[in-house]
Amino acid sequence: MRITSAALLLLSLSLPWLNVTPARADLHITGDHGGYVEEYKAKYQRIRDRHERVIIDGVCNSACTLVFGIVPLNKICVTPRASVGFHQAYYDKAFTFGIKVTSVEGTADLMSYYPDTVRDWIRRNGGLTTDMKKIKNGIDLWKIVDPCPQEFF
Repeated sequence: MRITSAALLLLSLSLPWLNVTPARADLHITGDHGGYVEEYKAKYQRIRDRHERVIIDGVCNSACTLVFGIVPLNKICVTPRASVGFHQAYYDKAFTFGIKVTSVEGTADLMSYYPDTVRDWIRRNGGLTTDMKKIKNGIDLWKIVDPCPQEFF
């Protein structure tokens, strides 16, 4: 059976609970502590290419912060629960006997993705180190990305 757009319109008018508007896929980040940089690059490039929105509604640390350099900033917002954390890139500890071995190349790669507002905050706060440097929701974070409208939280 083939349903034409006219038939779909008539069906939607007769069944008010049927929602035929296009679905909007938002990524809600609530507790992301990072992972492999290349996986985050691919994930955020897909989100960017689909023109989706990202709502940071909790922790976004480490590789998660690549969102600021890949997804347009006007497609990202933060709720009052948002916090972001930055640190130097390091090799997978499974291959370094549990020791955090930093990667100069990986750190330079991360920094190359960040917009000036993120790089400026990192510089003002002593640069990237092995320790996590966090920004909680507030003025410093709003200098990077806008707060979400009330309906998102």
